[in-house]
Amino acid sequence: RSITRSYYRNSVGGFLVFDITNRRSFEHVKDWLEEAKMHVQPFRIVFLLVGHKCDLASRRQVTREEAENLSADCGMKYIETSAKDATNVEESFTILTRDIYELIKRGEICIQDGWEGVKSGFVPNTVHSSEEAVKPRKECFC
Repeated sequence: RSITRSYYRNSVGGFLVFDITNRRSFEHVKDWLEEAKMHVQPFRIVFLLVGHKCDLASRRQVTREEAENLSADCGMKYIETSAKDATNVEESFTILTRDIYELIKRGEICIQDGWEGVKSGFVPNTVHSSEEAVKPRKECFC
């Protein structure tokens, strides 16, 4: 349990990931959500529900509608991803980051003493996609 507490410490956002080809993993989502909320108290954490392995649609055991209903009931967004073909992987990080940023702008998440979840300071002017990050540079800054 001490590992669990330290894992959530200072978290602002997180993914609740289940395997769409494994109903048991979906059935544990609410347990994981409650555990995470318990360990992050009194602070707020933003979650994104992620149905993983969408490339295995023929083996699906959890429908998109079921997952969307659960995410709505739990107050979070839902996305389906695949690490195998990179479907929506980057998009999931973008969605979660934007949701956190919007809550910060509205003042629903703020910097507080004793919590390192949101830090003030450097804010980059641009956000680069992973495609831009792997582009070869024309010159070396070594």
